[in-house]
Amino acid sequence: MTPAIAGFAEHRIRVTPDVSLNVAVGGGGDPIVLLHGFPQTHLMWRHVAADLAADHTVICPDLRGYGASDKPAETGRDVYSKRTMAADVVALAGALGHERFALAGHDRGALVAFRAGLDHPDAVSHLACLDVLPTLDMWGVMHGVSAAVGFHLYLMAQPPGLPERLISAAPDAFFGHFLDVWTADPSALPADVRAAYLDACRSAVPSIVADYRASAGVDVEHDRADRAAGRRLVMPVTVLAQDWGAALGFDAAAVWRAWAPDLDHVILDAGHFMAEQAPDDTAAALRNLLTRRGDHRRAS
Repeated sequence: MTPAIAGFAEHRIRVTPDVSLNVAVGGGGDPIVLLHGFPQTHLMWRHVAADLAADHTVICPDLRGYGASDKPAETGRDVYSKRTMAADVVALAGALGHERFALAGHDRGALVAFRAGLDHPDAVSHLACLDVLPTLDMWGVMHGVSAAVGFHLYLMAQPPGLPERLISAAPDAFFGHFLDVWTADPSALPADVRAAYLDACRSAVPSIVADYRASAGVDVEHDRADRAAGRRLVMPVTVLAQDWGAALGFDAAAVWRAWAPDLDHVILDAGHFMAEQAPDDTAAALRNLLTRRGDHRRAS
């Protein structure tokens, strides 16, 4: 049996004329959207979503190109831009009756959430980003042998063809590598969950590569333009991270504060998959975020 989030119903919601997203929805109350990372699906939120559903409407989609959501061909550089994927999320929430919502993302989903916060400040009331840096800053801090940890970023940044062929030749080995080395506690990824992630990735190699390729191109351009214009996140922001900033030689909190003046930067004693390895701490941090009241004004 395919694992699922207990008590949640799954739906397909059309967000553009040619893209529908698979989404699990549960609970009731003020809405929060949870976006998954790589190489996962919405299932990564299964513990946190069940906690938050006690008093919130919790919306857990598969991003375009991932899981059971549609995977449009990379016919242009914007198909998998974080701007496009963020618009998907806003359209999804609107289709479910929510014009304003809290938003949390992990890894790739955090990059989408970050872009949604910049592009749609009137829709996103609170923002959480888990274990990632904004795209422009990520490329800026990676250098020398320490950048070897991000080899996949450089591989999937290459022009169409080679990365897809290489990864498709051994998808379970490629995606399984990250599930193994990024997991501080292997028991956090039970066999059925790990198998579900690999099954989802195996059928989505071109779209996953396209997502990463966008982050080496159009996404950088969007971030750079926003930085030049002085745009910032105007809502309360929480960043949850491992203590990897010191190891790579930069101040992660300072990097984030340049984008998010109303910032709570929290270090968790967990691996990269913190929503699965430290779900209680993750849920508590999100609940704390939702109690904060910010000065919600559009950035100039």
